[in-house]
Amino acid sequence: MSSPTGTATVATTDVICLGESMVTFLPSRPGRLADVPSFARAIGGAESNVACALAAAGHRVRWVSRVGRDGFGDHLIEAISSYGVDTSAVGRDPRRPTGIYFRTATDRSAATHEVVYYRAGSAASAMSPATVPAADLSGARVLHLSGITAALSDDCLALMRELTAPRPGRPLISFDINHRPGLWADDRGAEVLLELARGADLVFVGEDEAEHAWGLRGARAIRDALPQPALLVVKQGGKGAVVFAAEGDERLATIPATGPEPGRKNPTVLAFDGTTAEQGRGSPVDSVTFVPAPRVEIVAAVGAGDAFAAGFLSATLRGLPIKDRIRHGHLMAAAALTVPGDVGQPPATARADALVALDDADWERLRLGPGWTSAVDEEVRTP
Repeated sequence: MSSPTGTATVATTDVICLGESMVTFLPSRPGRLADVPSFARAIGGAESNVACALAAAGHRVRWVSRVGRDGFGDHLIEAISSYGVDTSAVGRDPRRPTGIYFRTATDRSAATHEVVYYRAGSAASAMSPATVPAADLSGARVLHLSGITAALSDDCLALMRELTAPRPGRPLISFDINHRPGLWADDRGAEVLLELARGADLVFVGEDEAEHAWGLRGARAIRDALPQPALLVVKQGGKGAVVFAAEGDERLATIPATGPEPGRKNPTVLAFDGTTAEQGRGSPVDSVTFVPAPRVEIVAAVGAGDAFAAGFLSATLRGLPIKDRIRHGHLMAAAALTVPGDVGQPPATARADALVALDDADWERLRLGPGWTSAVDEEVRTP
């Protein structure tokens, strides 16, 4: 793990993602689950989605979780490893199964959307401070978590509280609210998620889920309820995203670099907009940045939030300006939205950087459809 504030050390991993992944069964056609004749097998899990996208983008990523000692667990480990994710810290449970779920092809927000989980008593629900070794969570620049894990069991919640508690030298804590009311056995979910978010350094939350969970309307109201994170990212669906950044906050100026890679120069410290760690050490004052989302031809409206987080984190690790981080988040989300599954192939870094560098007028003219990540610029832009 990183050293106490003020001392930069070398981490061996860019991001650790902790959380449950499940085998997902995707419908062969639209319609009610009762009417779908067959399903295709895939993988799904908020944190593993982020891990896969980050690894595909060239980052060193470790996924920490537990799966059953069964065929579905084998499949998850093999599939997630195929993206380049380190799965050596995934525990195998001989007594509990790997979680699975089925869903319809509609958008999660649609009234006709159905999801059926078979995850109660899963191997991942047994994660706790006792079953997740501290060594599995060490040596990272960023630890990415989500509110889904807290809903799985009291043991999982205890682990989440321990990981988001203040302590010297902890990595930057990235937390995606991921409010899933159906996973909570009682009505405490909203309150717990607010508590955990206040312990994080970087928080992702959808404007719609904040209203549903906490009755908050608008990005400013969300920031007023969550002043603690150094960075608060409020996602506004197809409209775009707004980021509140506490300028000069040292939490984002002391992320240790990974070890050197051939042909790649890693920064030793990161700050909000590529400034040096010594700048802006006064009382935190928010800067507010809004970036519209490009227009996307949606194939499946799943995985976009996880992909956005991966794109934003990737750009954060590179020390890019806030505006560029948001644009990278939008592009990674577009990669997920234009494929049937939860994880899309991100564009090459150079290509993504070229799109991010567009002026505002050209950025707003972007049209992204299936196959755009391998198309040339002229094929995804309209005059």
